[in-house]
Amino acid sequence: MKQFKIITILLFSLLISVSCDKGFEDLNIDPNNPVTVPSDLLIPGVVRSAQNESYSTFVGGDMGACWSQQFAKVQYNDEARYIPRQGVITSLWDRFYAGTDLSQVNTGVISDANSMYNLAVAEGNNNMMGVALTLQAYGFAFLTDVYGDIPFSEAIKANEGNIAPAYDKQEDVYTGILAMLDDAIAKLGTSGTIDPTNDILYSGDASLWKKFASSLKFRVLMRESGQVDVSGALQALVNAGNLFQSNADEAKLIYLSADPSANPLYESIVFGTRGEWKVNSEIVDRLTADNDPRLPVYAALNDAGIYRGKPSGFRDVPSDTYNYTNVSALGDFYLRPELPGYFISNAQLKFLMAEAAQHNWINLDAGTLFKEAITASLDFNEVPAADASAFLATQNLESNNANALKQIATQEWIALYSQGVESWNEWRRTGYPVLAPAAEAAFNQIPSRYNYPTTEYSINKANVEAAVATQGTDDLKTPIWWMGGNQ
Repeated sequence: MKQFKIITILLFSLLISVSCDKGFEDLNIDPNNPVTVPSDLLIPGVVRSAQNESYSTFVGGDMGACWSQQFAKVQYNDEARYIPRQGVITSLWDRFYAGTDLSQVNTGVISDANSMYNLAVAEGNNNMMGVALTLQAYGFAFLTDVYGDIPFSEAIKANEGNIAPAYDKQEDVYTGILAMLDDAIAKLGTSGTIDPTNDILYSGDASLWKKFASSLKFRVLMRESGQVDVSGALQALVNAGNLFQSNADEAKLIYLSADPSANPLYESIVFGTRGEWKVNSEIVDRLTADNDPRLPVYAALNDAGIYRGKPSGFRDVPSDTYNYTNVSALGDFYLRPELPGYFISNAQLKFLMAEAAQHNWINLDAGTLFKEAITASLDFNEVPAADASAFLATQNLESNNANALKQIATQEWIALYSQGVESWNEWRRTGYPVLAPAAEAAFNQIPSRYNYPTTEYSINKANVEAAVATQGTDDLKTPIWWMGGNQ
């Protein structure tokens, strides 16, 4: 009898297990962890990753604003003396390509933007394809501008098992970036939607994304203008009418008011109490000489109640000469948690357009664009109207072409304050303002590029060595393709 009961229980359990298996696939789906996500869910991660890295004090501060001599440091001064941390260089590369953990996929700026594109293709969403292409183009442009030759045509294949992608020459990377942006511009505004909640740049407005892609293309073209005839392509962008018209159009991430979602400058300097980043004497002296009303916005008063910058470099700091209290800190405006992180600003675009007009590459008035660019910068910095008007009255382009180009480049450098890597990029391209290398530096030249990550020599040795053989010695002094003879 006992044996019969056991057999009955076993048979009953089997029936239950068989019947429960019917429809099991439906029951086993977790609605909170879908297999496929909407493409727009990836926008916040890509946007924040790009800006968090480029605005970090170790990248945008040390290897951007310090090298373009907008910031200076009163302690931990190796980077300002051209001795960068190799871990930071490697981290930047990893975060833009594939994230911090190379065993994972789809965790970096470029790889996530590529995943966004593939999801948008599956959705048949042209607008989201355009968003993805714009962000991917930005990621590749950022990397090639700081390293030179980089993996491009095979870069995404790293997420498909190829951990040793070939390097492309920078001129070929630029060709590919421009093709991406052309594709983005053609797709944006045609079909599909962009979720306004997930779109932390433009709240779902495809027309503004089109302006971002078009304005970014203008900058990419200007960057290669020393090597390629770009006049026709620049005029075509002007004729199309999709460039930024005002500061309301510009591509910027508005950070939130508290850590960990605040601007990286705030998070390091204020929240992290790392006050060694100060204002450089180069920018303080220039703004003082010009009675520029942006000076009290850019810099704080020191302990003596004056604006005082520190020159780049020096091994032994802090000292009686330059220390935490007698050198001006960054102005409170630039230490706000909500300070925007820029992909490209309206002010920068207008300076680039003024330069193009001065070269007669576009059919617009350079002097008008020059004043529009300064106005955009003054407006962003909340300079009072009367002060802005008085300063603008002193800003007229000289009739001499070379002097006019120098004026445009110098004012662009001033307007790019705090946009460290971008200010260094444009200084390398134009050569203005004229800057001397840092005091007591590792070598007597402002860096021209970042060296390749040491990890590339262990996991992609043959390809990185082939790139070095083509581009030149893998150090900070080797000029990249678009620099031409500016240094």
